[in-house]
Amino acid sequence: MDFVLGGVAACGACLFTNPLEVVKTRMQLQGELKSRGTYQVYYRNVFHAFYTIGKVDGLTGLQKGLVPGLFYQFFMNGVRLGSYAIIESADYIHTNGRVSAVKSTIAGAAAGVVGAVMGSPVYLVKTHLQSQSTSSIAVGHQYKHQGMIHALRIIYRQHGILGLWRGSSAAVPRVSVGSATQLSTFSSSKELIIDLQVFPQDSWLVPLSAGMMSSVVVVLAMTPFDVVSTRLYNQPVNHLGKGLLYNGFTDCFSKTLKKEGLTGLYKGLGASYFRLGPHTILSLFFWDELRKLHQKLR
Repeated sequence: MDFVLGGVAACGACLFTNPLEVVKTRMQLQGELKSRGTYQVYYRNVFHAFYTIGKVDGLTGLQKGLVPGLFYQFFMNGVRLGSYAIIESADYIHTNGRVSAVKSTIAGAAAGVVGAVMGSPVYLVKTHLQSQSTSSIAVGHQYKHQGMIHALRIIYRQHGILGLWRGSSAAVPRVSVGSATQLSTFSSSKELIIDLQVFPQDSWLVPLSAGMMSSVVVVLAMTPFDVVSTRLYNQPVNHLGKGLLYNGFTDCFSKTLKKEGLTGLYKGLGASYFRLGPHTILSLFFWDELRKLHQKLR
């Protein structure tokens, strides 16, 4: 039940934040491996990107990749949040009755790695679908998938089962860093808010406030890994399934830093916060409230 509650909570958040995921993906691919001023800027900021995609691709363009997004959130976050809930219930993350920063970080990272590996194939497809757009505003490599099942079938047919896990070398550090940061800061923030008696202990405002505090740290820690992950998943490949732009996580990280500078690793930071912020707040809030409801019904 812990796994199901974690998955349902993440899917609920995904329905609201998927348009921002589309915007984030496009902004991270814009000007890939090009110096500032040497490429056409289709998306000037989060709001301009939102407007441009809605105008050119239509409102449905803002919900591209929703189906694989929901599958990814259910499986990845179901495993991630479910694993963390079990670890938390076993009292592993506490020392002398208090949340241990080290233990909660390790637990969050471990839960994140398991979730990232399981969800990698649908995240690959989600990235491909969200980057697909009308040629006048296209950024990054353009795949021609017709939907999630079609994409999975094509990738499997061309590159085999391992092709479905292409880019997972970036997914593991991305999700482990994000998960460790998110879950450790969420647990610590909840404890701090309860200690300060800002709200009643059982109030829904406690997980909501903790999620808001957690989201700021998550975005700052995770964005460079997110940019690298998006680019590795979306890069064109040869007939053997080998990437034509990057050899792996370290190569992508160093090339982006060299060509685009530190700001290249933080491309789409605003979009990342507008997407990851609400998603972190909503998923952790839904997760906490669903767990409390489940406890009452038992």
